[in-house]
Amino acid sequence: MAKLNVGDKAPDFTLPSNAGENVALSQFLGKKNVVLFFYPKDESRGCTKEACAFRDSYEVFKDLGAEVLGINAGDSESHQEFVNKYMLPFKLLVDKDNKVRQMYDVPSTLGIIPGRVTYVIDKRGIIRHIFSSQFQPEKHIEEAINVLRTLE
Repeated sequence: MAKLNVGDKAPDFTLPSNAGENVALSQFLGKKNVVLFFYPKDESRGCTKEACAFRDSYEVFKDLGAEVLGINAGDSESHQEFVNKYMLPFKLLVDKDNKVRQMYDVPSTLGIIPGRVTYVIDKRGIIRHIFSSQFQPEKHIEEAINVLRTLE
């Protein structure tokens, strides 16, 4: 798989969510921008910080016409507990075999920790921004908001 770049069409996928229903990227086409954040693990320190920062800015994302989706290899039970515990208003998707992570070329850190990468995808399904930073979880939110503001 070739590396994805800004300006490329985002690969479509369908994954189960924490709520048990299937979510397809294509269901947002023409309707909403999508902020897709790949994160290593439910309940880890950095991931909790990141998810809570997305939660705290969720109204801003909605006002900017965007849906937020989190993805990792955790199962729907683990995702649902994470959602409940931190009152996350967005869906977490189950990428059990890391197929979508591979489609989106999300690297591992030190070859073992799943990477932390955020994609901003516009209403036409085009990747407008890619931000990768394992150690600055909160910066993902700031980056995504700045890009969404330019899409208005």
